[in-house]
Amino acid sequence: MAVCLGIYYLAPFLRWDRGPNAPDQAILIDLPNRRAYWFFIEIWPQEVYYLAAILVFAAILLFFVTSLFGRVWCGYFCFQTVWTDLFVMVERKIQGERGERKRLHEGAWTFEKAWKLGLTHFLWFNIAFMTAGAFVLYFNDAPTLLASFLDREVSPTVLGFMAGLTLSTYIMAGFAREQVCVYMCPYARFQSGMFDPDTLIIGYDAGRGEPRGKHKKGDTWENKGHCIDCSACVQVCPTGIDIRNGLQLDCIACGLCIDACNDIMDKMSLPRGLIRYDTERGLKDGQKKLHIIRPRTIVYSVVLAVVIAVMGYVVVTRAPAELHVIHDRNPLFVKMSDGQIHNGYDIKILNKTHDMQTFSLSVSGVDGALLEVKGAGEIATEALSVAPDTIGHYRVFIKAPAQKETPVDIMFRIENKATGFADAHESIFISGGSE
Repeated sequence: MAVCLGIYYLAPFLRWDRGPNAPDQAILIDLPNRRAYWFFIEIWPQEVYYLAAILVFAAILLFFVTSLFGRVWCGYFCFQTVWTDLFVMVERKIQGERGERKRLHEGAWTFEKAWKLGLTHFLWFNIAFMTAGAFVLYFNDAPTLLASFLDREVSPTVLGFMAGLTLSTYIMAGFAREQVCVYMCPYARFQSGMFDPDTLIIGYDAGRGEPRGKHKKGDTWENKGHCIDCSACVQVCPTGIDIRNGLQLDCIACGLCIDACNDIMDKMSLPRGLIRYDTERGLKDGQKKLHIIRPRTIVYSVVLAVVIAVMGYVVVTRAPAELHVIHDRNPLFVKMSDGQIHNGYDIKILNKTHDMQTFSLSVSGVDGALLEVKGAGEIATEALSVAPDTIGHYRVFIKAPAQKETPVDIMFRIENKATGFADAHESIFISGGSE
């Protein structure tokens, strides 16, 4: 919990030098400028495939880890679990252990009950508020936004998001808790498709524990199992299941039943591990067995390797600029008084670097074509400048004699003379046919 919370709260303050014309926050979703930054990766809206690849990678990694270690994500790393554990820790420190909390909630209202419940909810609300505050830091420059908080100059938009996130965290971690895992999260429904007899799960050793029954000090264990039917494992389970009935979709693999059972085993002077992390095969044999290399994990490993290789190739070969061309739809063409045909185009040049770039524009495929570029007045086709990390927008016209066939496939091409980079985009020239 400490590691996960530390990453969440501190990650927005990590810096990453991208040059003088780019933000230096390592992890940032810059909505006003429509950019997403993750250390050395910069994602434009046109590059949504990066996000798709990241999501595919995360899903396959989750499948791979689940096939090995069961629902370890749910039990230790899920956001819902981490914040619920934090809220429960606060509750336990103030109100005591489960029995004390139960008596406090069921008892009459006293000064002790009022201040304990009041302090608990006060701390919960503050944790939820800090959680919301950390979340909005990922969408703004963290030190700047933090300073605006101290100066009381936070925008209403940020405050609105924080209010919603504070309320949702307070409700989900303080009241809904594991009901989110049981009724809202789809992961529990399809996790069994990733399990096999060699997946590490939390299980009850029925061979050692049965027949269960009460046990008095001094009695023999002959013809008795080590489970004394104390129900401690059920009492501590956040979702209220009995792990002795086998693995169930409500189990989030938090391990609380293991700790509770081990405490009882210690008191009974019996070996630990009646409830333990083990595989289905190991629980049957009575010996823990974890086989890492098996067909399921091999398949997931190969898929992960392919996804990583493709993502790496895309990142390494990412073009510093892109050309996009859209032909005018209304009108498709204009016939001039001298018989020449005019076609109009919207040209967009994406400069993905953090430096000014200048491109030359040319077109091929149309006989006798004359290319004109208009922006703030006439612009030379050899001097299309695009500012750092922006999109250059130009209106381009092609004037040419009527073609024998229409439409004619043409090719626009930009080139940066300084770097040698070039990109091309197909389009068409429409003339309505020759007379």
